[in-house]
Amino acid sequence: MKKITNKIVIVAAGMLLLSSSCKKDVLNTSPTDAVSDQAVFTTTTNALAALNGIHRSLYIQYSNQDEGGQGSVMINADMMGDDLVLPSTGNGWWNTNYQWSSHRNATGKNRYFYRFYYKIIANANLIIANIDKAEGLDVDKKSIKAQALTYRAWAHFQLVQMFGKRYAKGAVNNQLGVPLMLINTTEGQPRATVEEVYTQVLKDLDDAIANFAGTPARKFKSHFNVNVAKGIKARVALTMQNWSLAATLASEARAGFTLMSNAQYLSGFNSISNPEWMWGSMQQEDQTTYFYSFFAYMSGNFNSTNIRTAPKVINSTLYNLISATDVRKGLWDPTGTNTAFKIPPSGTRFKYMNNKFMVAGETSVGDVPYMRMAEMYLIEAEAKARQGLEAGDASQYTGAQNALFTLVKNRDASYVLSTKTGQALIDEIMIQRRVELWGEGFRYFDLKRLNQALDRAGANHNTAIAIVLNVPAGDPRWEFLIPQDEMNANKAMQQNP
Repeated sequence: MKKITNKIVIVAAGMLLLSSSCKKDVLNTSPTDAVSDQAVFTTTTNALAALNGIHRSLYIQYSNQDEGGQGSVMINADMMGDDLVLPSTGNGWWNTNYQWSSHRNATGKNRYFYRFYYKIIANANLIIANIDKAEGLDVDKKSIKAQALTYRAWAHFQLVQMFGKRYAKGAVNNQLGVPLMLINTTEGQPRATVEEVYTQVLKDLDDAIANFAGTPARKFKSHFNVNVAKGIKARVALTMQNWSLAATLASEARAGFTLMSNAQYLSGFNSISNPEWMWGSMQQEDQTTYFYSFFAYMSGNFNSTNIRTAPKVINSTLYNLISATDVRKGLWDPTGTNTAFKIPPSGTRFKYMNNKFMVAGETSVGDVPYMRMAEMYLIEAEAKARQGLEAGDASQYTGAQNALFTLVKNRDASYVLSTKTGQALIDEIMIQRRVELWGEGFRYFDLKRLNQALDRAGANHNTAIAIVLNVPAGDPRWEFLIPQDEMNANKAMQQNP
């Protein structure tokens, strides 16, 4: 079997990654089996169609119901945190993720996460390698190349956070990361160090930002532009604890966007037309992915067995920290009896159930947010507050307080400018981050980057369902195991402890 890191699917221009991309026969597809690079990349029109295939791969159906593109990764990341609660075992989906066992099974779900991102990388590599030779306007070539570079950077960043150890500021960071795939090859590649992966991610993002210069405005938010590239780089800088860079990029990234109204905040988080969404998947009703959809598991009203029996619930302790005048408090029902909260027919009500995510049509269709302006305010606030504490620079606290105020005042008319400094200010920012980004796939990554323990105790997590309530910081379980298929095929690969 050929290496998972080398798998690509090109059945025709415009169909990149859109075939039955998780069946065993596709796992054995190599570049030599595909349509030639020259046939796909003859023109910028064909190259753009290939790029659109990568965009769509973020929400198409794969092998199992919990393999629905990036939305499934987001659900997994929050299932492994402390802020999302499963109130019952439901019909079984996501239970092992919630119990911290799935990602430690080399023959289990890790195969999907690993393959999903490396397929994006492989196809981005083909675009990067061939776009300069395509017929078409130079400005179009630059835009396509910039987006492919952004995808390659983002996918490597996602992988190293899951399969590698955390990045430690001031350390050598020679701990094992993931293979760096910059060309498509059938030779098994060893794991690069965490430092090497982050260095390449930053380089790709810098190259992408440079290529975006002078390109026309994008037509769809499902596509990348310079704002999103800077937003991803802000995430990377935050993870690397480069506070100054993270704050600067977050401020630049959100330029041109506006925060949503309170009415929009309560409208279901399902429309990419929302003014503060910077990047997301755009899905039409006739493109429904049924039970593979993000909304088939995270919405409050889709008529699926999973939603009827195990609607997603917020951590009760976190909920109780939300101000009574904050619009976000209306996203959850603490009583479990509020009939104004929509549920599917015959659905069961639970305390603290959510109506944050609601399907947009008759099926499980809904646009999925991957980046919002609110996150950029939170990155800037956190980065400046941590820089102030770390460097003893009190002037940074003012910037952090102002960034936080702009966001939270929009959600809570009664909010007043924080006067907190040091760790107290950081704690306030992190609570706001947890509330604001609930269900959007950040909590596992936040805990790991901050080297914090998982602590579900004292809230509404049921031990019989969650099984795991605590995981110490630095525990080997914070690393996903490398899929066994990759271990078997790639002799250069080393497994995590």
